[in-house]
Amino acid sequence: MTAMAHIDVRVERRSARRSARKEIEMSSDRFGERFERMVDNIGLVMKGKDDIVRLALVAMLAEGHVLFEDMPGTGKTMLARSIAETISARSSRVQCTPDLLPADITGSTVLNRTTGDFVFREGPVFANVFLADELNRATPKTQSALLEAMAERRVTFDGVTHPLPAPFFVLATMNPIELAGTFPLPEAQLDRFLFKLSVGYAERAAEVDVLRAHLKHDAITDIKAVIDLAEVVEMSAWAANVLVSDEILHYITDLVQATRSDPALQMGASTRASIALMRAARVMAASQGRDDVLPDDVKQLVHAVLAHRLMLSPEAELRGETVNDAVDRLLHRVKVPSGARAGAAAGR
Repeated sequence: MTAMAHIDVRVERRSARRSARKEIEMSSDRFGERFERMVDNIGLVMKGKDDIVRLALVAMLAEGHVLFEDMPGTGKTMLARSIAETISARSSRVQCTPDLLPADITGSTVLNRTTGDFVFREGPVFANVFLADELNRATPKTQSALLEAMAERRVTFDGVTHPLPAPFFVLATMNPIELAGTFPLPEAQLDRFLFKLSVGYAERAAEVDVLRAHLKHDAITDIKAVIDLAEVVEMSAWAANVLVSDEILHYITDLVQATRSDPALQMGASTRASIALMRAARVMAASQGRDDVLPDDVKQLVHAVLAHRLMLSPEAELRGETVNDAVDRLLHRVKVPSGARAGAAAGR
């Protein structure tokens, strides 16, 4: 195919994307402005953690979910509450324990004494922002009920399907130090999370800012809604149509396929990981006021998307390697498409 034919294809693709979102009253600048407004608002509580806040918002707008493996008291619950307040969302939280039943999360039928009929009573998962605290303390059966709701965005009980609200965003946490009485998530279930993140301890200056914010009252009371749920849904719909050039698609594919042949990894990333990386990169690009994905958007997300989907070989573990070491090596080895920016520009 000639260079002119390539440009024609890109122009046609761009026109189709514009037609698909012509009814969405959004622009890249407006998306970026709303995104920064949310980051600044949540930053009133999450001091010095803008990178984690941005990734959490990217996951939400990409219609994904986040798993936090972190020490207690680092602000995971506060982050969930801050996001919910920022977007004027209905939120709920469940503390997972071994005796937690699937119905305690999804809901169950109860007897209506007035009519004598059994009616479905929604569980805490019917929220816009749902926090599952210490998910690995729940039994595999309960974990599966939540993960099914995450994947399908609906709950089926007694043969009746109940859709979950939109947006629907799950933040789950795991404690990395207390392993007694826990049920580790299998790799297939870890794959359901878009990102695996760690908030980490605050740096000295940031921790001082946290203390100042809590001098007179809980800092969470300073959080007010800066956008509403309809705007969040609109942003997600717009991001889903951000341009991804063929060069970027090949770059994402090469990165993911490289994990399947690396000698340090006994399990590579799946095609679901490729899709997750593409969806997240679209939101990352939109958050920076662009309507096309660049290689840097992909690079910023590779660790968060891939690390929890990979498994080191025994030999690599004996050498003291980590999954992040393997991902860094792949980032250096896989060729970055030099013409990605030009290709995106030609598609406008």
